[in-house]
Amino acid sequence: MLTESDQAGPPATTTFDSQVGFAVRRWCAPVLDLEPHASAEAYLARRDELGNDEVNGRFLQQSGIAHYLLETGFRGDQIHGVHGMATSSRARVDEVVRLEPLAEQLAASGVGAAEFPAAFAALLDERTRDAVGLKTIVAYRYGLDFDSAPPTHREIVDAAGRWLAEIGDGEPRVTDPVLLRALIWAGVERGLPLQFHVGYGDPDLDLQRCDPLRLTGFLKRVDSTGVPIMLLHTYPFHRNAGYLAQMFPNVYMDVGLGVNYTGARSRAVVAESLELAPFSKVLFSTDAWGMPELHYLGATLWRSGMVASLASFLEAGEWSAADAARVVRLIAHENAQRVYRLEETA
Repeated sequence: MLTESDQAGPPATTTFDSQVGFAVRRWCAPVLDLEPHASAEAYLARRDELGNDEVNGRFLQQSGIAHYLLETGFRGDQIHGVHGMATSSRARVDEVVRLEPLAEQLAASGVGAAEFPAAFAALLDERTRDAVGLKTIVAYRYGLDFDSAPPTHREIVDAAGRWLAEIGDGEPRVTDPVLLRALIWAGVERGLPLQFHVGYGDPDLDLQRCDPLRLTGFLKRVDSTGVPIMLLHTYPFHRNAGYLAQMFPNVYMDVGLGVNYTGARSRAVVAESLELAPFSKVLFSTDAWGMPELHYLGATLWRSGMVASLASFLEAGEWSAADAARVVRLIAHENAQRVYRLEETA
């Protein structure tokens, strides 16, 4: 789980020999009462000794994150849900709902093609009554170079008919570009902040089709709706995401996943996230999944990157201390509170 790859490395190698692996041994080892840079063997032995509940609690509670926005659409049956996450972290947790699993849930229920558009809208409304945002993984299922126009009702019904016929009794997985567009535009109509996975991720995406610049046509169409579009993670296209956040008033960005996996080089990624995007359009994120270390590490490395960047600005006389403190507050929590319409937390 120290890699986004779904395959084991070559024989006689370890994923600990990576930036994220070294960062875990440096920053996470002390949380488990080990010396910094403890060996991988000592780290894993101590982890086993403490047990999952203790390890989860330590990392989540010591991350300094007071409010988690949790998206549970990927292997949701294998990870903590909102309640479990709140129990382990002792923090507030709100849900972000992934669009594609809702369509797949409908397909498994036996819905007909003609009923699909209305049934999806009803299910989306039901599942998001207490949610603070939506997410699409069109980057994985097709790419960000999808047709930006919303499909017609007839196109959706026809695409649903083809899809339902193809899957039969098999496991539903929505990849049809018309249906993916339909889900996205249904999300826009729902009005909640809509997250897009952008850039680096699992090997089942085609990275060259995950550059956020490919969303430009869609962003122009959706601009008038006022719906916030959240470009998640964005590495190695974070500078492109910063450009889009500057050009479009409803576009926001983070560099979460890139921070964790670049380890000692994450300061450069954080610094580059402060180049073009207005500071009111950048959000802190970890994109942690599965391992509690990634929540702690994402927060720790982000703080380190911000301190390094802002200290250099202060030393050069480019920024005032008051401005630096205000930018930290914006990115750490105030932007999220505003965009996701969260009430103030302690």
